[in-house]
This record gives sequence, structure tokens and C-alpha cells, in this order.
Amino acid sequence: MANAAFEEIVEDFEFLEDWEDRYRFVIDHGKAMEPLDDALKVPATKVDGCASQVWLHPRIENGYFTFDGDSDAIIVRGLISVLRDLYNGLPVSEVPRVDAPAELARLGLHDHLSAQRSNGLRAMIERIRSVAAEAA
Repeated sequence: MANAAFEEIVEDFEFLEDWEDRYRFVIDHGKAMEPLDDALKVPATKVDGCASQVWLHPRIENGYFTFDGDSDAIIVRGLISVLRDLYNGLPVSEVPRVDAPAELARLGLHDHLSAQRSNGLRAMIERIRSVAAEAA
């Protein structure tokens, strides 16, 4: 059910020996993402439940879901980029059906994130799912 871009991340993770390399990969992935326009960093796009500041700006165009996002924490920015690869470009009706915890488990993320980061990741997934469910 995951996008091809997410499958590429899974494949890349298979070649990375340890968590430090995977952590760096996630950070670099986030650094490569375009920053969210400051005009979109408003209360309506802010995600509650994250230890750092997180903004998600979802869009539905021609029945397909995409979102942009940003954070003031580099690892969270990387997690946003991973979620973008998981969800962006899916038909909006498919977004709520993605088993994000299972897909992310393929990367071993939950084993290496603090409880606060894991809660924040769940909050981001809930926001994505709720926006898509409302639009579907």
C-alpha cells in the first residue's frame, strides 16, 4: 500500500548497517525537503502533541492527497519527509487505509524514537488521516 518513494526508503534502510546511519539518513532526507512557507506556519496547520513545533499543510488536488510540512527539530523534519513519501500522491480515499505504524515499523523507527517523538509521530499521522477522511 506504500508509495514507491517510501519503498525506496525501505530499500535504503536495508543497506544501512546501524541505527546511527539510519538516523542520519532520516535527517538528511528532511534537510532535502523544501521548507514550508512561513505564511503557512499558523495555528491551523500546527500539530498539537509534538515535543517540537510541527506544521502540516495538506492539500487535495484532483482526488489525490499531498502535504508539505516543517518542524523546528531536524529529526522531526526528517520524519515529516518520510511521512510525505508514505502518503503523498495517494488517492485521498486510500490515505486513511494506510497502516502507517506497520509501514514505519519496517524501518524500525519506533524502536529508536523517544516516547515524546513517537507521540508526535502519532499526532502527525492522526492529522493526516483526519484531513483525508474529511475530504473523502
